[in-house]
Amino acid sequence: MELFGTDGVRGKAGKKVSAVNAMRLAMATGIYFKQFVRTNKILVGKDTRRSGYMIENAIVSGLTAVGFDVIQIGPMPTPAIAFLTANMRCDAGIMISASHNPYYDNGIKFFDWHGNKLNREKEKEIEAIYADDARIEAAQATAKEIGKSKRIDDVVGRYIVHIKNSFPSSTSLWGKRVVIDCANGAGYIVGPTVLQELGADVVVLGDKPNGFNINEGCGAMHPEYLAQAVIEYRADVGIALDGDADRLVMVDEKGEVVDGDKLMGVLAVHLKNQGTLKGEGMVATVMSNQGLDEYLASEGLALHRSSVGDKNVVEMMKENGINFGGEQSGHIIFSDYAKTGDGISSALQALAYLVDSNQKASEAFDPYESYPQLLVNLLIQEKRDFDTIEGLSVLKEKIEGLGIRHLFRYSGTENKIRLLLEGKNEGQLEEIMEECETFFKSALV
Repeated sequence: MELFGTDGVRGKAGKKVSAVNAMRLAMATGIYFKQFVRTNKILVGKDTRRSGYMIENAIVSGLTAVGFDVIQIGPMPTPAIAFLTANMRCDAGIMISASHNPYYDNGIKFFDWHGNKLNREKEKEIEAIYADDARIEAAQATAKEIGKSKRIDDVVGRYIVHIKNSFPSSTSLWGKRVVIDCANGAGYIVGPTVLQELGADVVVLGDKPNGFNINEGCGAMHPEYLAQAVIEYRADVGIALDGDADRLVMVDEKGEVVDGDKLMGVLAVHLKNQGTLKGEGMVATVMSNQGLDEYLASEGLALHRSSVGDKNVVEMMKENGINFGGEQSGHIIFSDYAKTGDGISSALQALAYLVDSNQKASEAFDPYESYPQLLVNLLIQEKRDFDTIEGLSVLKEKIEGLGIRHLFRYSGTENKIRLLLEGKNEGQLEEIMEECETFFKSALV
């Protein structure tokens, strides 16, 4: 049974991510981590979705049922769970969140004792345990072996100190007006607090979660709301987080969304100039624009491309001894400060560069011209193996013959196929994309 997608387990709350499934998944996870037990503690956090209460209680029941003690810390960014799992010497960490998805979805992400996301091999081991009735039954604790749980509400201070320590001590945000949109999600306390303590004049949006408004018309998925506020308040820059605050989208002083690839390129070169970039390059995914390759090459840096997903970026960073990478969608990893994408920490690095450059955001974050790109998401009925789709190889050959870069992939969390085309002629891209949409609608819809 395949439970895990691109980033943990995700689906509609009460259906795929139900209380029953969450409890069994927690039991399977506990059984897996028992073989590495050191402190017998697992950390559990969540974002601001109403369904988080249901899933959190189910996870606590599952973990205590197999003998683990649980520490519950309430709403907290995903990268905070990664940090605190290691900082508090827990055997594992669990984050309840569907990230940028609507409120009616939820998900469960897992971290090992180092604060790293689990790789596919470890996820498969947990899936195998989940499906094994006899093993689940045999692992249930009794008497004094049953675990306990406690809630701690003041650990947010540890994470705030950690985040602030990533900001250069010689730099200040005094004189900078920053608008931050917290998406009514997990970063609604940490984000504004950190910016205010570093001296910024802060305008806060999306900081009133009610369980149902997470990501709703706000945050990284809807930067137009932030853009309007940046113009209205005459801010220097805008910052948008997603529901679990592991993603960053920025808006310049003109209200224009900063291209994710350009932001990463600028930050990579900034690290190089500071002498802190390791591995003579950075890692991005197959989604990133060819313009980023060329810009980095002009600065003597290499671009390594991984599969989509920030944990795939992190794996390639480790393999190549690189300490910076990310996805154009906003997951940016400074591995000297975080084990995963961290929207707030990444925003601080971008703000530090903005101060250091003494430029306006529209100038500082626009270092090169991107190739035209088209991205279309199609709802589909089934995810067929690409090798079995008749005529697809012919379509790919035609696209490649026109000098167009293509990427066709299924969403890891939804019944969608994502179609990406990139080339020098935008009109030509539009024509080919229409052909691609027609082809896949016929084959998969």
